[in-house]
Amino acid sequence: MKGINVEDRETGAGAPEAGGSGSFLAPEIGAAIPATGKTADVPSAQKPDSGLHPKQKAKRRRKRKRGRKVFARDGVQAVPVGSPAQGSLPPAASPDLPPQPATAAILREPRLPQRQDLPVFAALDLGTNNCRLLVAVPGRPGQFRVIDAFSRIVRLGEGLSASGRLSEPAMDRAIEALKVCSDKLNNRTVEKFRLIATEACRSAENGAEFLDRVRVEAGLTLEIIDRQTEARLAVSGCGSLVERDTDGVVLFDIGGGSSEIALIDVRGHRSPRLASHIVAWTSLPVGVVSLAERFGGRDVTPEIFGAMVDSVKQMLASFDGRDRLDHLVRDGKFHLLGTSGTVTTLAGVHLGLERYDRRRVDGLWMDRESVDRMVEKLLGWDFEARVGNACIGADRADLVLAGCAILEAIRDTWPADRVRVADRGLREGILSELMGDAGVWRRNWRNRQRP
Repeated sequence: MKGINVEDRETGAGAPEAGGSGSFLAPEIGAAIPATGKTADVPSAQKPDSGLHPKQKAKRRRKRKRGRKVFARDGVQAVPVGSPAQGSLPPAASPDLPPQPATAAILREPRLPQRQDLPVFAALDLGTNNCRLLVAVPGRPGQFRVIDAFSRIVRLGEGLSASGRLSEPAMDRAIEALKVCSDKLNNRTVEKFRLIATEACRSAENGAEFLDRVRVEAGLTLEIIDRQTEARLAVSGCGSLVERDTDGVVLFDIGGGSSEIALIDVRGHRSPRLASHIVAWTSLPVGVVSLAERFGGRDVTPEIFGAMVDSVKQMLASFDGRDRLDHLVRDGKFHLLGTSGTVTTLAGVHLGLERYDRRRVDGLWMDRESVDRMVEKLLGWDFEARVGNACIGADRADLVLAGCAILEAIRDTWPADRVRVADRGLREGILSELMGDAGVWRRNWRNRQRP
């Protein structure tokens, strides 16, 4: 972050409510110039206009000026500037960039050279299980384009439920990941950013000590957000996945140490800020890591799984606002929306993916029967079979059934015919709020920024 002290969070970064749906523009960085209708520099003998009468050449030039298509004769085809035939291939996508969601509200802008005056925004989410970073620039109103990303499973909350403290190995893993994020941020001039930590740092006795270590060793100052803010950000990040004909949604984010649930009523006039339609919310003090550590995650029998589900249902029973959408649950214009590794894993298994593909998972609809089959399928696999699945792997094999148990408790509380899967969440919500607060989607904003 050239010229910016990463340890000082900008004042505008913490705006409670700000613009944007959290949808994406295609992450095409440094893309090639599109075909313009002009012909490339090729030998004169191969030029499509060669050999034509001067009047024919003049007529063809007039057509080009009017934007009409011009076809070469005699099998000679014009080569557009910047095309692969000219040896100007688009650069390969960065391996750190996340795949593009397939069903989100994606607008593909013309492939023009990347503008250098667009402000850069960044969001970092250090959770109980993962460390994630997104860096993006604003696009069309309510949208942004990701230009860099990072994600690593660090299991910061490993052992926390038993000891009440973050362990040294877990803190070391997290700091190593945060150093990578710090390098990425320092290599860019960032307009605004927000760096958050969630349940593990909220509940650990030594959470503040850990953040001091992060400040010294990684050069980052992280903000511990409360559970209400976490729920709001999750909603802000998933706004574009709530369709127009929907009246009500229960959005849930199954984390490593906590699970946030927001009840959303979008009947009548719908604000672009989906978070303003939250009618009730809760944060359960349980996530995939804490539940797996309590009941065991490797060898999960149907009896153990049932005990997990019952434990979470008891927590949900004490949620006073759980009935605020009961009238919408019955009318059919209601669905669940899940944003977490649990639902994306289920979706990947459901699709039979040989390799996890975010473009196919993000925005996917799953009906009740499909979710039932996938939960039953995973429950029938032993630990090694879960490790061997490409969408689960060794990192999630001991956690995925705990996540399924939380999902089943949510489905029992709010029965829905459909669940929509979101491979997005807090980071996207942060970026939407930062950009909205900065006013980047206001009319003529970019013109006002120029000297």
